[in-house]
Amino acid sequence: MDSRSALLKTLPLLSATLILSGAVCAQIYPAKAVRIVVPFPSGAGVDIVTRLFTPRLTEVLGQQFIVDNRGGAAGNIGAEAVARAAPDGYTLLTAPSSVAISRSLYKNLSFDLARDFEPIALLASTPYVLVVHPSLPVRSVKELIALAKARPGQLSFGSSGNGSGAHLAAELFKMQAHVDFLHVPYKGTAPAVTDLIAGQVSLVFGNMLSVLPQVKAGRLRGLAVTSAKRSLAAPELPTVAEAGLPGFESGTWFALIAPAGTPREIVTRLNATITKIGQTPDIRDRLAAQGAEPLGGAPEEVGAFVRSEITKWGKVVAASGMRVE
Repeated sequence: MDSRSALLKTLPLLSATLILSGAVCAQIYPAKAVRIVVPFPSGAGVDIVTRLFTPRLTEVLGQQFIVDNRGGAAGNIGAEAVARAAPDGYTLLTAPSSVAISRSLYKNLSFDLARDFEPIALLASTPYVLVVHPSLPVRSVKELIALAKARPGQLSFGSSGNGSGAHLAAELFKMQAHVDFLHVPYKGTAPAVTDLIAGQVSLVFGNMLSVLPQVKAGRLRGLAVTSAKRSLAAPELPTVAEAGLPGFESGTWFALIAPAGTPREIVTRLNATITKIGQTPDIRDRLAAQGAEPLGGAPEEVGAFVRSEITKWGKVVAASGMRVE
């Protein structure tokens, strides 16, 4: 038998072996603890959503899913760490929308969100809430705009970092309202909100998961939500669009992704598990109570959505002229 004939006879066996090994991989995964990197500090919206899902993932899949907070650079530090991790399903990233913005904003980014990651699942989305310190003499979006025009450059806004979704939401507000705020970047939403409560900054566009409890407790004053429609979690708050800036809309989302090259069987199993968890009444109710809603979709749909967000925010960054070295 010549070598070509031997190879042709071996190929079906090799293909069957590969298929079987993939199936076995899916069956035994996870065989040890899984680390989910959250690229913002504790208390950020992405952290809150991730910690809603991890106990259920641990319960369903039988291994610990551990949150590893690595804040900094609008999520880029944590994202870079995961991009360089082994593609074995044991190091994952919960990516907020800011990571999609980074591709257009940062000149020397060390990773490519579309190239260096495998999309797994969309966890949830949430609008931002425009909140101010109670001492600020404004109770509506129109009053805030009037005050900002009377004090150009004197009002400051905190954000979860240069290039974060919250930063871009504020920049979009500035562009549409023709006002000027001083930007004060932080390493996450939680420290920005802490300084807002202390009166160190004037306002914040914070994700609803992080700021709504502070509004309800009276520590902050909510002016509006950034979604197209009012939120069921805070129906008393108007949208920015109806409160003074027609057409304004912004928000953030959270996607679970893995290093490029992660076995398809692992991606598929995680996607199916997260989809089921997101559809359970308790998770839906807990997200809704905080102004968020679960998302879904196959990995291919998640990838297409992320690519569309990269394009969308790239246009906003280009129009604003922002750049971060």
